[in-house]
Amino acid sequence: KESLIPSATKVNDQEEEEEKPIRLTAAVAIDCEMVGTGPTGKDSILARVSIVNEFGECIYDEFVKPKEKVTDYRTEVSGVRPADLKEGKDLYEVQQDVLCIIHGRKVVGHDLKHDFDALLIGHPKYDLRDTSKYKPFREIANGRTPSLKKLTAKVLNCDIQSGEHSSIEDAQAAMLLYLVKKKEWERSIKRKKRRS
Repeated sequence: KESLIPSATKVNDQEEEEEKPIRLTAAVAIDCEMVGTGPTGKDSILARVSIVNEFGECIYDEFVKPKEKVTDYRTEVSGVRPADLKEGKDLYEVQQDVLCIIHGRKVVGHDLKHDFDALLIGHPKYDLRDTSKYKPFREIANGRTPSLKKLTAKVLNCDIQSGEHSSIEDAQAAMLLYLVKKKEWERSIKRKKRRS
């Protein structure tokens, strides 16, 4: 199975020095990683937010400084380490950045409610493209909510989340899933709008 990360995002040392202009597209994909708080580490707070454009290029990737004591970094799943959060931005700053990027755009993701709840922000329902809720994708999981890993393997023939999760890779996977079904997905939304 192939890697999802486009070669354009694999930069060498020379390219890293040059700042590439951010390409905002009509749709962007978002994914968040959480860490655990509370005595058992079961409560979740936002730790990282990544946004990619329709080309799979990362246009935003920030760690969030926790306001509570982190009791479980969930590194094996989240990919987040203590050092990452020390240099993180304040939640309010991240919220403003994200709201600015997604304003007037379609937002793609897998289980977007989870991400927006963690960010404590919202977005117009008609501009959300959630790969966990899209009916043709749910049919792959016999009507249940499919995992992003399973969808990516079945629809894109790509392997993700083989080790630590990467919010960039997960956002890229969600975007590719959306693009594969974009025409029929957008048609079905237009039909729903006409009916309402």
